[in-house]
Amino acid sequence: MPLIPLEDNFDDLINKAQRGLQISDEDLAARSGVTLEDLSKVKAGELHIAVLRRVARHLRLGPNALEAMARKSWYPEMPAFPRGFAAFNTAFEDMTVNSYLIWDSKTKEAAAFDTGASVESMLDVISSARLRLKYIFLTHDHEDHIADLSRLSAAAPQAEVWSHEEAPLDHPGAQTFQEGVHFHIGDLDIKTLLTAGHARGQTTFFISGLSWSLAIVGDSLFASSIGGSPTHYEMQVRNDRNKIFTLPRDTVLAAGHGPLTTLTQEKKNNPVFAS
Repeated sequence: MPLIPLEDNFDDLINKAQRGLQISDEDLAARSGVTLEDLSKVKAGELHIAVLRRVARHLRLGPNALEAMARKSWYPEMPAFPRGFAAFNTAFEDMTVNSYLIWDSKTKEAAAFDTGASVESMLDVISSARLRLKYIFLTHDHEDHIADLSRLSAAAPQAEVWSHEEAPLDHPGAQTFQEGVHFHIGDLDIKTLLTAGHARGQTTFFISGLSWSLAIVGDSLFASSIGGSPTHYEMQVRNDRNKIFTLPRDTVLAAGHGPLTTLTQEKKNNPVFAS
């Protein structure tokens, strides 16, 4: 996967947490013992470490991890998959979005996860590796993640399209699954975990059988951050903690935006989950 920036800056995460916890500027400033002016500057991205650390504690963010994020002193180390995994990063409006492809090397059966803005590169891999796309899974139904679904589905008409039952797709032949369902392609096992909060029906797909355990998390989680929600932020944190952070410690996390990371690294470097 190309070296791409972290999805969020420290001020993005502060704003997400404050909005999600529904704490006003006046209340947060009072709790933290900082002025409204200094709080406003930090929320706008100004590097003021003392204020940042005070604010972090009252937003349930790890001060050390948030400071490292602000200083841009950490970037995840990404394990390599020698075979059976490809990641794609495409531009959608003013951001980029990720999609993924896994396959069994023996049977050449494959599964796609989201489409991003374009599936052109994904289709090139499918063709050059002579893969048979069996499944198209959607982590959630936000436009940037399903923008090229029609093209992918048309190019692989045999592929079944699946999403969680809480977010059925308006797409010909699309099917829905419940949490805890297992799909298989060759020797690979794909388990569905409902990690809603950022979006309804948002699903993490836990895959075993590759070189590393792999969790395709969509916008449930980003390297150093989390998918935001003004109404279900605490649900998102709870689902991430209970369903993603209990996976095997060497699990690779493939998010909807930003670089690949690992569960071990996020436990230490993600301000939402680092102590």
